[in-house]
Amino acid sequence: MNAASNAKWVAVGQSARIISQLGNMFILARILPPSDYGLMAMAGVATNLAILLRDMGTAAAVIQKHELSHEITNAVFWLNVCMGLAIGLVLLATSPLIAKAFRTPELMGVLCFLSMTYPISSTSAVHQALHERKSRFRRIAMIDISCTVISLASAIIAAINGMGVYSLVIQTIVTTTLSTVLLWISSDWRPTRSVDFSSLKELFRFSSNMAGYQLVSYFFRNADSMVIGRILGSTLLGLYSMASKIMMIPVQNITWVSARALFPVMSRLQHDIPEMAKLYLNSIKTISFLTAPIMTGLFIMRYEFIDFSLGSRWTLVATLLGILAPVGFMQAIGGATGPVFMAQGKTSLLLKFGIFSTVIYVLAFILGSSWGVVGVAIGYLIACVFVTIPTIYLAQKSLGLAYLATYKSIFPSVLWALLAAAFVSLIKEYFLLSKVMFIDLTLQTLIGGSVYLIAMFYLAKPYFINIMKR
Repeated sequence: MNAASNAKWVAVGQSARIISQLGNMFILARILPPSDYGLMAMAGVATNLAILLRDMGTAAAVIQKHELSHEITNAVFWLNVCMGLAIGLVLLATSPLIAKAFRTPELMGVLCFLSMTYPISSTSAVHQALHERKSRFRRIAMIDISCTVISLASAIIAAINGMGVYSLVIQTIVTTTLSTVLLWISSDWRPTRSVDFSSLKELFRFSSNMAGYQLVSYFFRNADSMVIGRILGSTLLGLYSMASKIMMIPVQNITWVSARALFPVMSRLQHDIPEMAKLYLNSIKTISFLTAPIMTGLFIMRYEFIDFSLGSRWTLVATLLGILAPVGFMQAIGGATGPVFMAQGKTSLLLKFGIFSTVIYVLAFILGSSWGVVGVAIGYLIACVFVTIPTIYLAQKSLGLAYLATYKSIFPSVLWALLAAAFVSLIKEYFLLSKVMFIDLTLQTLIGGSVYLIAMFYLAKPYFINIMKR
């Protein structure tokens, strides 16, 4: 079991998700209006909650537990199946009420179709957890690639044929169904009819706190959509949702890769704190090295990028990205602390801090909404600062690290990313680039990336070499 090998295959699988995101931006977003994405964002408020309730933290418990028996695994499987069926039925029954709450009748049909995904996906949650426990990330990567390509193709065909928002629904249904089938085929574990639910007591302390943390995090992750959708409407929510998705790219595609790769390794090393601390700092350095130039580059090129990739009707997204870009970096760094708490079994600490963080974020969104969708984004940025600092402090304390350890790890990459961004800004201001937007974006990216890598290599050589060895 090796964290670097895990990260490599998780990254391969995640590259398929990036293709899907780019396909949604460059192809589907030019066919579908912002209001369709707003509908899916509204639906996500309910469906994301359903995902958390279906799992109840049991998948993470399966990965974290030092010794795992068939009885426990089997009980978790049947618990997930029962929860998946129940949640699917509840979502189906409450879809009219949810649509009414958002004042959007079209939402009911979307939720009815999405409800069928929960009974399906619940049957493969254990199979994926067992793959991750044994670091079989190569198999998962192949499944992710297959599902992403086929589901994206299905969505594009549906959109071209005028199915509107239901092309995005089809994409979700195809992904869920195909991944479930492939996870069963690739796994050697099978459930049995004899179930002993009493064996779940061994996982209850970990999974109950984990479920509670996921539940309160859900309110934070969806509070902005709830506020904007309820007060400002589906069109503005669609614009904000697109900005948020772009901002979350480093969190989803870098931090998530690192966290998912580290969790099973740290769980096996949960009694070796010095080694865990070393893994944490190395992951923080790598995340910062990759994320800092992405977010600074996105900030200075946001208007050209949005105009080129999405078109003129999405211009407000560029304004929002200017506010949310720093949030993306802070959440990328803060997100790396999760595996530390989970591997050490400190899910009760996660729950308590999750409640604190959610209160801060929700208040910020509500107060910010008085100034429109831009105010919500500003509230997000301010709240993120107040949450990220104590998150890092708690992670360092649990690993016995000095207070400034994390900040020292990220300082070189942040400094030289800002330098590269300043250089590109000067080029844009005082030198004429091509009048072709694609060429301008390419040139700015190449110039900024080259300046960043050269500065890192010559001015922070030990740091750079350490990153390249990961």
